[in-house]
Amino acid sequence: MGGMLLLAGLSATAAAALAIVLLARGQPAARRFPVYGWIGLAAMAAFEAMLALRVAWLATFFTAVMWTAYIAVADAAVYRRRGDSLLRRPGGFVAMAVLSVPAWLIFELYNLRLRNWAYVGVPHNFWRFSLGAAWAFATIFPGIFETADLVHCGWAQRLRSRAWRTKPRWGWAMFGAALLAAPLLAPARWAPYLFAPVWAGFIFLLEPLQRALGWPSLLADLESGRPGRAVALLAGGAACGFFWEFWNFWAAARWVYIFPILHHDRVFAMPLPGFLGFPPFAIECFGLYVVLAGALLPPAWRLALLPESRVSEARAGVSHPRAC
Repeated sequence: MGGMLLLAGLSATAAAALAIVLLARGQPAARRFPVYGWIGLAAMAAFEAMLALRVAWLATFFTAVMWTAYIAVADAAVYRRRGDSLLRRPGGFVAMAVLSVPAWLIFELYNLRLRNWAYVGVPHNFWRFSLGAAWAFATIFPGIFETADLVHCGWAQRLRSRAWRTKPRWGWAMFGAALLAAPLLAPARWAPYLFAPVWAGFIFLLEPLQRALGWPSLLADLESGRPGRAVALLAGGAACGFFWEFWNFWAAARWVYIFPILHHDRVFAMPLPGFLGFPPFAIECFGLYVVLAGALLPPAWRLALLPESRVSEARAGVSHPRAC
């Protein structure tokens, strides 16, 4: 079992590393792949080996440590490709990771009603559990945005489309609020079936607000005929979803799905249709970060994510990296 575990883990890690290396190519050689990226790659391989050997502390905190190493690798690839990256602004990066924790706790609160997943193998000690959970939750925003940033620099930033003519649609916001309210207002026996509205509601609720306030907005991107940021987020969410499920499946402390339908044709622990939720989840995370950062962080700590709409981001006071 340990040999198969090691082989599967190293194969998936090698595939991820190869994809990152290919996306990092194509820029001047003076931009070297940073040392912390090589350390991250070595750490990912070492963690897979330690997991196969069932090193107790590593198996318990595997999701958190693996995503920490992956984030370093992805960030190094973005820097190699663009000459700038999220980790080059450490204050803003730490603030992003901190905001990731309460943002995910929103979904944990929903799960008290939905009962869609549960955690097994977690530490019984409250402080160890809290540390591991906070660490893992803090990697969600950085993991998605680093992956999407890499996709954006690799090819999505070149995408162009016909410009949309839109205005802030407050009807969309009302629809989003209705989606988010549905699981809370429905009878308890129906709530576990209403997971889809939660994974879409924040998109409709927040995008009109972002657009109206001049904060980074995917609607603004579409108005300018630049769909690259939205495409990169969707692709990044899909990629992260795969590795969330893959690395979670082998961890000692992990989540399991307990919702009442769709338990056939699983990939790791997730029923295959469930993977459709990860791309919109990345869009939701973008909106949650933009709104939380805009409301809570000073301008110097707000990071520009996959820069597309430069006018709106200048108005929002975000720190802007150089173009890809």
